[in-house]
Order: sequence, then structure tokens, then C-alpha cells
Amino acid sequence: MPRIEFYVLSSSDQASRQRAAAALALKAWIAGLPVFLRGCDEAHCEELNELLWQFRAERFVPHDLHRETPLSPVVIGTDEPPAQPQGVLINLASNLSPHVERFARIIEIVNQEPELLQACRENFLSYRQRGYDPKRVEL
Repeated sequence: MPRIEFYVLSSSDQASRQRAAAALALKAWIAGLPVFLRGCDEAHCEELNELLWQFRAERFVPHDLHRETPLSPVVIGTDEPPAQPQGVLINLASNLSPHVERFARIIEIVNQEPELLQACRENFLSYRQRGYDPKRVEL
């Protein structure tokens, strides 16, 4: 059963949310875990790809889009199944991944934007209804 955490940001801007996702992807990769960074759609995945190319000058995050290299250490995609099981899912989409059970850890990043807050509350309840025990983490 995956460990599920909702990381809560005090800001409401999308850029902070994406930077938090990049930092968490870097941390998980350094720990030796495969990472699936889930975007909302293809355009969002391209944005995340660009962000990871520029994220830290001193430390490159090896990543690629799922459609190009699904076995990359950090994979960016939408609803594709992960090529590596038991990794970390960093979910930036507003709904649950159809592959929740294939991950060891799931991180949902929440900011204070009202529509996203509502979607994340619904996700939190959905996880509970499925028998998971999601936790809240303040960033």
C-alpha cells in the first residue's frame, strides 16, 4: 500500500508548486527512487520538462518525457503506467492517477488556489475511501 502525503504550500502561484515538485523529484532521485512526475496534460508536461532542464545549475536532474524514454530516472507524463514499479509519484494533476497501486509513495502538492484546494480535498477523501491513510505535510 503506498504512502500518501499532501504537501501544502502557503502560496497560490503555480510556479511555486512546480518548483516544489522539481525539488522533491531531485530528492527522490538522489535517494535512488524512480520518479513519475505527473502533469495535467501534454503542454504541462513540456513545461515541467523545461523546468527540470533549468532547475539547478549545480545538479542536473536526469529526466525525460514518458513517450520518449519511459525508463528515465525521472519520467514526466500524464496517465501512462509507470515503467518502473514501486517508485514515487509526484502528482500535479487535479485528479488521482489511474495507477496509484503501482507506486510506493505518492505526493500531492497543494497550493492555496481555490479550485486546486477543492480538487485536492476531493483527492484526499478518495484516497481514504479506497482504504489509504493520506497525511498532510506543511511546507
